[in-house]
Amino acid sequence: MILQPSDVGWIEVICGPMFSGKTEELIRRLKRANYARQQVQIFKPQIDDRYQSEAIVSHSQVALPSVVVSTVEQMRAALNSQVEVIGIDEVQFFDASVVDFCEELADGERRVIVAGLDQDYLGKPFGPMPRLLASAEYITKLLAICIKCGNPANRSYRLASDPQQVLVGTAEQYEARCRRCFREGYPSAHSFQAVE
Repeated sequence: MILQPSDVGWIEVICGPMFSGKTEELIRRLKRANYARQQVQIFKPQIDDRYQSEAIVSHSQVALPSVVVSTVEQMRAALNSQVEVIGIDEVQFFDASVVDFCEELADGERRVIVAGLDQDYLGKPFGPMPRLLASAEYITKLLAICIKCGNPANRSYRLASDPQQVLVGTAEQYEARCRRCFREGYPSAHSFQAVE
């Protein structure tokens, strides 16, 4: 439950593995803010080109128009001064300055809702997420369903052997897996290292 105090800003983080419904939850919260007649602005990183170029889109094809940016500086420049609620999807793809930007927005009495992967494909903390989780007032950790055994899944397993940390993809490149099935998929305890 999210309490909504007046005249105070805050940060909400929605995190979890791929296929856990992060973008869908972000869209749900942003739509509710719209229904409450709050001014909403949504951002997404340019690198996320999986579905629509100018919208955040869930895997189930629920979409909301968004501003596409490559950097936090572009996000800052595009920010509407009248906005009360800011949504940022795939926040793990931005650099560490996104944390300070979110802090500034919250300090300016705005509600900031970000969604992203908390772990990379090796099960390691992803980009700015650890700091965002530490500074957030509200955290929602979502789980997917393990594609191998049906248990709750908290990891994104990469099917391709590409060592790059950032590889945007869908069900052809990734699976949601539980702790056990994730570990069994990488039998040599992550014998390859991410290239950042």
